[in-house]
Amino acid sequence: MYRYDDFDRAFLEERVAQFRDQVARRLAGDLNEDEFKPLRLMNGLYLQLHAYMLRIAIPYGTLSSLQMRRLAEVAQRWDRGYGHFTTRQNIQLNWIRLEDAPDIIAALAEVDMHGIQTSGNCIRNVTADQYAGVAADEIEDPRIWAEILRQWSTNHPEFSFLPRKFKIAVTGAELDRAAIRVHDIGLRMCRAPDGSTGFEVVVGGGLGRTPLIGKTIRDFLPKDDLLGYLEAVMRVYNALGRRDNLYKARVKILVHDIGAERMAAMVDEEFQAIQAEGGVALDPVLVARIQDHFAPPAYAPAPEGPPEVLALERADPAFARWRATNTAAHREPGYVIVNLSLKPHGRPPGDATSGEMRAVADMADRWSLGEIRVAHEQNLVLPHVRQADLPDLWRAAAAIGFATPNIGHLTDIIACPGMDYCALATARSIPIAERLADRFKNLDRLHDIGPFRINISGCINACGHHHVGHVGLLGVDKNGEEFYQITLGGSAEEDTAIGRIVGPAVSSADVVDAIERLVETYVDIREAGETFLETCRRVGNAPFKESIYAAA
Repeated sequence: MYRYDDFDRAFLEERVAQFRDQVARRLAGDLNEDEFKPLRLMNGLYLQLHAYMLRIAIPYGTLSSLQMRRLAEVAQRWDRGYGHFTTRQNIQLNWIRLEDAPDIIAALAEVDMHGIQTSGNCIRNVTADQYAGVAADEIEDPRIWAEILRQWSTNHPEFSFLPRKFKIAVTGAELDRAAIRVHDIGLRMCRAPDGSTGFEVVVGGGLGRTPLIGKTIRDFLPKDDLLGYLEAVMRVYNALGRRDNLYKARVKILVHDIGAERMAAMVDEEFQAIQAEGGVALDPVLVARIQDHFAPPAYAPAPEGPPEVLALERADPAFARWRATNTAAHREPGYVIVNLSLKPHGRPPGDATSGEMRAVADMADRWSLGEIRVAHEQNLVLPHVRQADLPDLWRAAAAIGFATPNIGHLTDIIACPGMDYCALATARSIPIAERLADRFKNLDRLHDIGPFRINISGCINACGHHHVGHVGLLGVDKNGEEFYQITLGGSAEEDTAIGRIVGPAVSSADVVDAIERLVETYVDIREAGETFLETCRRVGNAPFKESIYAAA
């Protein structure tokens, strides 16, 4: 894992001191809210419905057990004892007192954490594949380049006041586990015909009120050109992005307006100009130093398919189901990647209490070399687990409710905080997610349904990524009542698609029944081995629309 150096820590200490002074002046009345707002947002502090909310960055979704314990401590000491892991691999604390905020960011800085660039019109926290560095299908570890981008973008003087926020995601394999095509810039590691590695560059993706899939503007970009080329993208966007209309300011609108070919040509022209000026050179020493931080750990030899694990699989169907659903192939023989589901029955998706965070940290120390990942699907990952340790880890995860075998299934729901917390939301997401989880809690039924993703957003800003759910639910307000618009056929993976609206929004009271009828229709008409998404693409919306509105 990357460890901050003296430069990083000095920067954080200065920021803590600045913020402490800013908060003191706000509390004393020397700053009004309009003056204070941009200062607090630069440190990830929002003012929500009930209290201040602190959004803490988890760069490329990688956490140490020490950092997880500090998050638990902060949540317990200064919040209400829990945190919410988000779709951008951050964690949010929803009940912060302003007077406590300086002490909180000081406590976070002690473990190399902060809320910088989790808000504002800057380059936000760079996200990555949660299996980075350990996936069996990976080309290269994308976190090396995500960290280089973090360092490049932090306080970049040219890109600190962009037309709008800017999000970058990086994935290291052919399979897209970072949803790169719905980011402002998506980077996918790939190989050239000569075997060298670089990036496919995708620009102009995004969700919100105008969902658009990003376009590839460079099939292969050598790694050495990464910063220069991205600087060219940012310059084109910074110069031409609209600042007169909040809703048309994202780079996706620019790409849509001028076309991907024109965007690529303008970026190439700017890139050549940058190169002619000497380029944005990557210091090989710096790159090597960052690579060293992400070098594979010294794995102890471990047997592949330990007999005791195989015996437990045969004897205990619950363990066999969990292993099949919640683990993934590891590049190291004898090891496995374990997904901890933050979607236990009866709980808000993505939430973890302080006690649960400490338990996960303990599990990481005991079975995962002290490392934890946060997935954009709002789950946690232990990336370095010996297969022989799976039974003990499974029991420990079950003890805190994190062993529900539902990864990628209907109750693995992605949901924003919605109107329970968010000042922008127009409807609640969490109660709908909890009702759906309760309706489909029978595991035999859940696994018969198969892969099925539901995403819920409490407003058009789409923090729950509803556009790319196999089934998307968008909460809308109708004369003071909550309704939910349903979309079908979305995907955030390598077959990225924006879901299609089925019809009129369904009331809160009816939406769970409507989803159940939709599921029953799928089960009735699917062909052998066909997933919901495949069926949806084969038959279109018509049969599902008929079932959704059958009793309306």
